[in-house]
Amino acid sequence: MGVLRRTSRDIRSDSRLDVLHAVLSAGETTRNELTQTTGLSPATVATVVGDLIGEGIVVETKVTAGRIGRPTATLAMNAARGRVVGVDVAETYVRAVVFDAALTQLAHAQVARDEHVLDPDSVVEGIGRAVDLVLAEGGVRRDEVLGVGVSLPGLVQGPNSVSVVVPNWTWHELELDRLRERVGMPLVIDNPLKAMATAELWLGRGRYFSSLATINLGTGVGAGIVLERRILRGATNSAGEWGHSLLVLDGRRCRCGRHGCVEAYLGVPGIQQTLREIDPVHALVGLGESDFIAALARAADDPEPDPAVTETIARTAYYLGSALADLVAVVNPEVVTLTGWTTWALGDKLLPATRTHLREQSPGWSARDLLLEVSTVGGNSVATGVATTALERYLADAGLLTTQIPIAL
Repeated sequence: MGVLRRTSRDIRSDSRLDVLHAVLSAGETTRNELTQTTGLSPATVATVVGDLIGEGIVVETKVTAGRIGRPTATLAMNAARGRVVGVDVAETYVRAVVFDAALTQLAHAQVARDEHVLDPDSVVEGIGRAVDLVLAEGGVRRDEVLGVGVSLPGLVQGPNSVSVVVPNWTWHELELDRLRERVGMPLVIDNPLKAMATAELWLGRGRYFSSLATINLGTGVGAGIVLERRILRGATNSAGEWGHSLLVLDGRRCRCGRHGCVEAYLGVPGIQQTLREIDPVHALVGLGESDFIAALARAADDPEPDPAVTETIARTAYYLGSALADLVAVVNPEVVTLTGWTTWALGDKLLPATRTHLREQSPGWSARDLLLEVSTVGGNSVATGVATTALERYLADAGLLTTQIPIAL
């Protein structure tokens, strides 16, 4: 395969993305401020802003008269331009979130999933029901929707086909056709790790850093990676499966079938196993996943700490710091952010020791100036990210971006 040559159209697309990110970050800004923030020339900013206003993506909210020169117009994203929907398909739920065109959350809805019922029709119907519910909850008409993004675990893309491959669940083109028909609106699908990275790139630390990794901690574990402001996808859209890299040689069996994976220690079942190894009869061992993490967080805050809980969190921080040290050695990001429901419950308890272990075990200076923190992207970052991808698709269809949308149906 030859090297892809960048065209002048690609350069204009990058300039539009830079301006869009800057407007989103600021909330309200001016052309002069955009010139300073983006490093683009005043002429380029003026042209790009004109393009975005012409398509109704950016609006002038007010004009302030100055003492000298022309009046100053304040710019903002045009929230009323339309709506985008993001759908996170997880093991036990389908969560749909509707946003305005400024990526402000308007409503959400959730449909329970039986993780043991994996036939495509039931999953597709669950997605369709969640979308129907969130549009009703937000009072959004279908003709107002610019696009719908759906995050599917195990989504891979070969040279001639698209598949969804997770344990006991395999979809091919036919099932994806059913999904398109059920949703009935412009649709884009992506892997959840890429969706998280997109959310971080548009709305989180990606606004300030060009290379980062965002780590999801939940039932599963994975990494969304951004290098030089581009999401790392790999040959089949499978890059970022850090949760299935090796942490312990011949260690615990992972649900992927291997032994010693990061996920077997840092996924919620893995954290439960750590507690079980410390105290096999502990009262928290038999709880369901979400109840277990919530109870673990409460126990950690107790004025009289539970020694088994304290040790569980200490070992988990050690595992996390060690696993991140390997990732940092390979990718060398400027910042690593943690997200996911385990993070929201335990992040403040894990971070101090994790930072220490990460720096101790990272080779050379790879972690010397690294920032490790909880992500500032609130809510469901997977739904937020894949909704952002749907907005990107709309902008690409309008001719404003040359972004390679992962999979548009």
